[in-house]
Formats: sequence, structure tokens, C-alpha cells
Amino acid sequence: MNWAVLVAGGRGTRLGLPHNKAFEPLLGEPMLVLSLRALLNSSAFGGVTVVVGAGEISQTEALIADGAAADVPLLVVEGGNDRQASVRNGLTAMPPEVTHVAVHDAARPLVTPEVIAACLASALKFGSGVAAVPLKDTIKWVDDKGMVCETPTRSNLRAVQTPQAFCASLLKEAHECARQSGLHATDDAALVEAMGVSVRLVEGDSGNIKVTTPEDIAIAEALLAQRKPFCPSFRIGQGYDVHRLVEDRPLILCGVHIPWERGLLGHSDADVAAHALCDAVLGAAGLGDIGQHFPDTDPAYAGADSLLLLAQVVRKAAGAGYDLGNADVTIVAQRPKLKDFMPQMADNLARALGVNKSLVNVKATTTEGLGFEGRGEGISAQAVALLIKREQ
Repeated sequence: MNWAVLVAGGRGTRLGLPHNKAFEPLLGEPMLVLSLRALLNSSAFGGVTVVVGAGEISQTEALIADGAAADVPLLVVEGGNDRQASVRNGLTAMPPEVTHVAVHDAARPLVTPEVIAACLASALKFGSGVAAVPLKDTIKWVDDKGMVCETPTRSNLRAVQTPQAFCASLLKEAHECARQSGLHATDDAALVEAMGVSVRLVEGDSGNIKVTTPEDIAIAEALLAQRKPFCPSFRIGQGYDVHRLVEDRPLILCGVHIPWERGLLGHSDADVAAHALCDAVLGAAGLGDIGQHFPDTDPAYAGADSLLLLAQVVRKAAGAGYDLGNADVTIVAQRPKLKDFMPQMADNLARALGVNKSLVNVKATTTEGLGFEGRGEGISAQAVALLIKREQ
């Protein structure tokens, strides 16, 4: 049986992120979900082990449940202090009947079924199959002073990617030998090579890039967009919500705490604008309304951050095959004045939606003293969301 180990424990330091970069969205979907879906869509594996950072198992399981339908076992385990230790943990979690395993980085969400198949076919025949591409640039070997020592022949050099597929027993042995000897390497092939075993390379894909820097995100999104045929199906949803203003409650709108003498009453944080947008997205995707997914009778949502609920709604829409086109929110309040808070509101919503802030608009208006908003009894919000059906 073939198995995959998806390594998703990398920090987002070089991307300037405060969180695991595997959770960073590309065109609205986390890289982890995109990479996992690529592995599952290849139909090459009897199961997948996803290896994530410390304390990230629950979050990962939620992402997988929302975004990657699977008819094979999916395991989520905690990684180690580095990639090598994380892969070892993933190998340990595999069922004993696994004969061949492919290790893949979640930061390579553009891997194709053809590359996966080539790696596994080579592993089945030769014991190893590692995706690699020829180098486009001339490589220089330099000393610690920056002086060129050697110029290797470019035709004999390859840039190695993932997946890296091996006979399962071979890769397990390589990791155990490395653990005992203290050897550390940046990929699994190097550990196998250290045992004196030759590793076979197969043709990779220049589009199978590793997302490491902010520039890589732009490139990856452009490549993803190219792979989607331009025959979009549009769906529009409308959301409306109202909450009463009361004393001794914070006023939270689009995740921004507004200094004010009263706040909105509700089971969660009562963020009326985020709630309206949740309903707009759910309506466009045909997924009911916010009350069905986050009922106010459930104590789990008492005081809940509505931006987190919005992020879950977007994942549900993505799981149904929809990407956000744009969103527009109108807050109706006589007081307080909200103009100065608009930019942060838009930023917060864009972050929760996993999209560029240019796709989100927030505005506010009054009712010229008319109605419950005009009397200061409550605040309402309306939202419209455009979703685009993702071509599978």
C-alpha cells in the first residue's frame, strides 16, 4: 500500500507571518488544504499523515474537514523540532502494511498528479523516486570570502523538489540511522544517500514551486489562476443582521473594538457586521444561515469572536467549491461615528476571508434619526458577497 506524509509544520518567518505558513491562503484556500487535495486527487495513496506544529492538531483537523473531502484515512500528528524529526514522526504513525511512502511539503501546493505518479512508479521499480528539475542558472561554488572555487557543469545538476518517494522500510531505516548518528539533512533523499544507497530522480515540474517568500505567494497564486479554466459560475448572497445596544457590553464591529458607552447584545461578541457577511457568504454558497452553523443555544459560541466564525464560513464555502469574488458591507448606526475605523475594519474582514483587502469594502451610514438605528436603540448591517465556482 502507498502512503503519503504531508509535512506542514514550517514557520512563516520568511513570509513575515506570525503563524504556520501552511495555513496561509492562496486564492482563498490554505496551502495545506491545496497540497492535501492534490495528493488525494491523484488517487495514488491509501492514506495520508499530515504532520503539523505543536498545538496545531485541532486547527488542522478543522481545516481538513472543511476543505478536503477524503475517502481514505487521514491522520494528523504533531511534528518535531525540525523537518527531519517531523518526517520521522509521520513515518512512525503510518500503518504497518505500508510498502511505499511519498513525503511531500505542504508548501508545494502546485504538485501535479503526473509528478506524483512518476515518483511512485520509480519507487516501486527502483526503491526511490524523487522529483527534480534541471537548473536554469549557472551555479558557482564559492569560498567564505565570496571567491569562486568551481563552476559545476550545469547539465549534471538538478534542483530537488517533493514528492520524494521511497520503499517505506528503506526510508524508515535511513531516518533511524540518521537519528543514531546525529546526521541532519534538508531532505529525505540525503538521508538515504548517506547509507550508501543510490537515489533515483524523476522529472519534476517547474511549476511545483516551494512557497517560501512573499514573492512566491504571488507566483503561486498566478499559477493556480492559470490552471483554472475561465468559465466562472457566479453566485451572489445577501446578509442582514441587527443587534440591540445595551450598557456593559463592548462595541465590536468587523473585529474592531469601538470606544463607546454601550455595546451590542448577543450570544457571541455580537459583531453585527461580521454576522451579516457570514450570512451573505453562506447564502451565496447555498449553505443556509449563520444560525444553522453557530446556534445561539450552543454554549461553545458564547462570547465567540465573530471573525473566527467568518473564517469558518469561508472554509465551508471553499469546501463547497466556491472562492470569494468580493464583499461589500454597510453598517447602519446613528452613533458613534465610524469613519476613522473603516480601514481597520476592511483589513480585519479581508484577513478573516483570506483575500486581498482590495476585494473587501466597508462603509457606514445613518438613518437621519429615523427608526431604531436613528434612536440609538441598535445597530444593523447589510452585506453582499459574490462567490465564484471553482472549476475542479
